[in-house]
Amino acid sequence: MSACEREGAVRYRAEDGIAHLTFDRPAARNAMTWRMYEDLADGLARIEADPAIRIAVLRGTGGKAFVAGTDIEQFVGFTGEDGVAYEARIDAYVTGLERVRVPTIAVIEGLAVGGGLAIANACDLRVATPGARFGVPIARTLGNCLSPANLRRLTATLGLSTVKRMLLLADMPTAESLEPLGYLAAIESPETLDARVVELCQRLLGHAPVTMRVTREMLTALALDPDADGSAGIRTCYGSRDFAEGVRAFLDKKPAVWSDA
Repeated sequence: MSACEREGAVRYRAEDGIAHLTFDRPAARNAMTWRMYEDLADGLARIEADPAIRIAVLRGTGGKAFVAGTDIEQFVGFTGEDGVAYEARIDAYVTGLERVRVPTIAVIEGLAVGGGLAIANACDLRVATPGARFGVPIARTLGNCLSPANLRRLTATLGLSTVKRMLLLADMPTAESLEPLGYLAAIESPETLDARVVELCQRLLGHAPVTMRVTREMLTALALDPDADGSAGIRTCYGSRDFAEGVRAFLDKKPAVWSDA
């Protein structure tokens, strides 16, 4: 096995306004190495720099896992201070995903575990195959913990009781058990998964980019501060060419042509 195969990669491909970020280390169920985390950050930077990108789709290779956590070999010899630095570093990568300017879709086949759950959880929408499992079973396996920031993110999306079961009992709930919580946009068979992802992308491509961007920014700010001031976002949205276009198109009974401005 080459060094590249051992370290894995996060592949970037852009097509028709959609950025595809693919976790490619199937022999290790796409467990993240530092190189892969850096690839993820580089991919997000490319999205930020390319105004043609309107959506990002994140997916693992191999069909058995989205991402099965962080490569455990990287923890050998860790100290308490190493743990603090590690969690801060992971927080930075997940925050970058959470705050990327375009809507994000995580496509989960198999496992989304540990850091993989953190990545999927930071996406706006999640689509999973039947039987896909989600969790952070560290109380049973590694004996480490999550950062407050990642606990906050998980609690905001899954609820406190579910997060406690995941962490204290090392539960690995299935896609079917999480769907009633609204956690998943859809559960699709492997045969229909690609078509559903395409359908979700087309719906998002047909919606006002400024509205979606401002809404996502406000929701992120509110998660940190319930009294966050949203006036800048409101000003941006109502002052945009897209808002003027939306009003005109609605009155003319025609589809709006959005410009992301």
